Amino acid sequence: MTNNDHSQNPSDEARVTRRTSILSLGGLAATALGATALKLDATETAEAAGSGPAAVASGLVRCVLSPEATEGPYYLDGDKVRRDIREGRPGVLLTLRTTVLNVSSCKPIKGAAVDIWHCGADGVYSGTAVQNTESERFLRGIQKTDKNGLATFTTVYPGWYSGRTVHIHVRVALGGSVVHTGQLYFNDSLTDQVYKRAPYNKRPSREIRNAEDSIYRNGGSRSQLKLAKKGAGYVGTIVMGVQR
Repeated sequence: MTNNDHSQNPSDEARVTRRTSILSLGGLAATALGATALKLDATETAEAAGSGPAAVASGLVRCVLSPEATEGPYYLDGDKVRRDIREGRPGVLLTLRTTVLNVSSCKPIKGAAVDIWHCGADGVYSGTAVQNTESERFLRGIQKTDKNGLATFTTVYPGWYSGRTVHIHVRVALGGSVVHTGQLYFNDSLTDQVYKRAPYNKRPSREIRNAEDSIYRNGGSRSQLKLAKKGAGYVGTIVMGVQR
């Protein structure tokens, strides 16, 4: 599978489905009414988010509705429930900590199914006939949130492919119903540093940065991970506010 083959698909990602349009309009309406996703500093924990309205009153947090984004062409039903989704794929270690909140109350949601998927350091997704990985399921997985609304994954820093900036896809479901579909992004300067390391440095000169990405421009700055160095890898955190 070549990168040129992969580049045929970004146009698919750019299409906005009817469902995504409806959810996006719903998000705008909620924001206009003051419903907004929780934003935390990198040093604050999911447990702090768990204090809900009291945390809002203290000024520790503010509620923001997470922006919707197209799920892209590589979503698959039936991802495994697991924390470590690497399956031996090479790359810089990334611990991803996602917290899910009820945007109406700012309280954490327990038992939400967080489903993530992304490409490897080589820009290739698993589970697709287009890339000859149909029988594989690397860098895909689901975790249920705990009492603090937290779901944690062990993965690798994503690579890049033609037509898109660096990202991770995410869906959140409650009781079998999808309540959020989005994409998570990375600071460009940090990505530049990571991509100097193996195996990313085998594919120099990535094409698209955040500001040039058509999907990122539609609210992507509100879905950018907060990243902190940990050993040879990174910890990425984000809080996603959803309408229950």
